[in-house]
Order: sequence, then structure tokens, then C-alpha cells
Amino acid sequence: MTPARRPSARSVARSGGGTDAPRLDPVDPTGLVDMGADLLGARDDRELERFVDADLTDRDLEGTTLRECVLERPRLGGARLRGSRFVECVVSDSTAPQLAAARTTWHEVRVERPRWGSAELWDADWRSVHLVGGKIDFLNLRGSTLTDVVIEGCSIGELDLGGVQAMRVALVDCRVGTLDVTGASLAHTDLRTTDLERVDGLEGLRGATVDGLQLSLLAPVLAAHLGIVVD
Repeated sequence: MTPARRPSARSVARSGGGTDAPRLDPVDPTGLVDMGADLLGARDDRELERFVDADLTDRDLEGTTLRECVLERPRLGGARLRGSRFVECVVSDSTAPQLAAARTTWHEVRVERPRWGSAELWDADWRSVHLVGGKIDFLNLRGSTLTDVVIEGCSIGELDLGGVQAMRVALVDCRVGTLDVTGASLAHTDLRTTDLERVDGLEGLRGATVDGLQLSLLAPVLAAHLGIVVD
């Protein structure tokens, strides 16, 4: 879906049709101590630390908690992050051919310019999360709870929102190859400024806000889904 012109991302996020915009809390950790990546381990509880160019490849970080921390350019390929918690953190320019982060908690987190291949984040808890920029081949958030989430300016090959519970979520100026909303529960979910090539699980769109162009492009699929013959 490629409209000729779109309203600005910021104005869309604040307006329109009774759809409440996500409520994002500013994230700017200060007073940080620079630390080495070798100090991070499974089930650690770290606070007010900065990790720069951390090579966390294949590292066991299950159950780790980071509070008011900054990770700049971390390499996360093969890292085991299952059950980890990120609270009031900034993660910038992270790379991961495969990101194993199921059942993680992300509260008041800003994720900048990620470059992820297959990102397994199913059963996650995202609250006040701003993911901006970057490229993700497959973002699996199936079964997750998303509250006050903005995904902005990101290219996503496949976005799996199957079975999610979403409240005040906006996809802003994104490009999504396939959006799967099978069994999703969407409330105040704004898709208007995002280009969607394909949508699976059409029933799951109930509660989402789309624009007229998106609706017209979805019309043939909706007609087929409802058994309507267009002659």
C-alpha cells in the first residue's frame, strides 16, 4: 500500500477518529557507569550502566534485568535472553541474525535502528516502548501484551501479532510485508501511515484504525473472506 501523500507521523499519532495515541514516557538514563560486556551474565540485576560495542554473541543472559541502562551497538546474535527484563533502557544499533528473547519484559524502553533477522519475542510484555528505524526480517510478537507501543519508520518483512493483546499501539511510517493478526485483540491500534502488502487473519483487524486507501486495497481480500462475489 503506497499512498501518494501521507500526513506527518507526529500528527497522525496524536489525532483521528477516536483512536487514542500511545502514551510514551521519555527515556534518558543519566549518571551511567561504563561497563564491560564480560560482566553481564544470566540472572544479573544491573542498574545505571552503559555498555558500548558489547559482543554478547551466544551469551547466556536468561533472566537478566537491566534498569536505566544503555546498550550501544550490542551484538546479540545467538544470545539467550529468554525471560530477561529491560526497564527504562535505551538499546541503539543492535544487530542479531537471530534474536532469542521470548517472554521478555520491556517497560519504558527505546529501541533505535535495530537490524534483526529472525526476532523471537513471543509472549513478551511491552509497555511504553518506542521502536524507531531499522530493519527486521521477522518480528514474532505472537501472544504478547502491547500497551502504549510505537513502531516508527521501520521496515519489517513479517510482523506476527497473532493472539496479541494490544492497547494504544501505532505503526507509524513503516513498511510491512506480511502482517499476521490471527486471533489478535486490538484496541486503539493505528495502522494508517504504514504500507501493508499482505494481511493474514482478517478478523483480528477488529479494533484497528486504517485509512481509506488501505481499506480500498484490502477490499478484494475482505470480499473473498466474506464470500462476496464482485462482478
